Amino acid sequence: MEYVELARAESERGELVLRERRPHDGPTAVELRANGVFVMDTLEVSTERALASAALALVEHPAAVVVGGLGLGFTMHEVLSDHRVEHCAVVEIEEALVGWMRDGTIHHGPALLADARVRIVVADVAIALTEAHPASYDLILLDVDNGPGYLVHQGNAALYEKPLLSAARQVLRPGGALAVWSADESPDLAAALESVFGNVEVTPLDVELQGHDERYWLFAARMD
Repeated sequence: MEYVELARAESERGELVLRERRPHDGPTAVELRANGVFVMDTLEVSTERALASAALALVEHPAAVVVGGLGLGFTMHEVLSDHRVEHCAVVEIEEALVGWMRDGTIHHGPALLADARVRIVVADVAIALTEAHPASYDLILLDVDNGPGYLVHQGNAALYEKPLLSAARQVLRPGGALAVWSADESPDLAAALESVFGNVEVTPLDVELQGHDERYWLFAARMD
């Protein structure tokens, strides 16, 4: 296996590295790592697509969507593939990652960001949701981590607790929904969503990762 570094950046959250993985007998992939930990790559994108498609199915008219977390853009790509979506705000805390998407370091980035429906916000999604106007979005997708049990940064724990979930509720329009992707069942997250929204649906979704069948969970809470 050969690795070629494409870009590296430092922030107050630590180190972010983009590198190309070149196996001797398989497809090349670009992968993102945070503080040495694998986050995602361009080969295994089934979870991002499953999150977006399942979340979009929750809302009849998802005209305005917020995606928490840019990653390598595949959740955003799936959201934009839905013709009902008129506006998609993507909130990403790492400015360097946004830059790599814009300048083509992530090769598919410029084409995705050229979509007139996209607005990139460089901010902490918790702050962005707290400062957003009430009833301004139909759907919020939290794709920042693999759920509360698999945090990219420890500070993200607040995203899955009642104060931030309450802020998200204020941002949603009637008929809207909040969707959270998780690699485990997380009863604490289910309880927090139930306490804020009065309802929660936890749906298992099967995905294939590196040739293995895996099960993830979609947590969804709806506005009346």
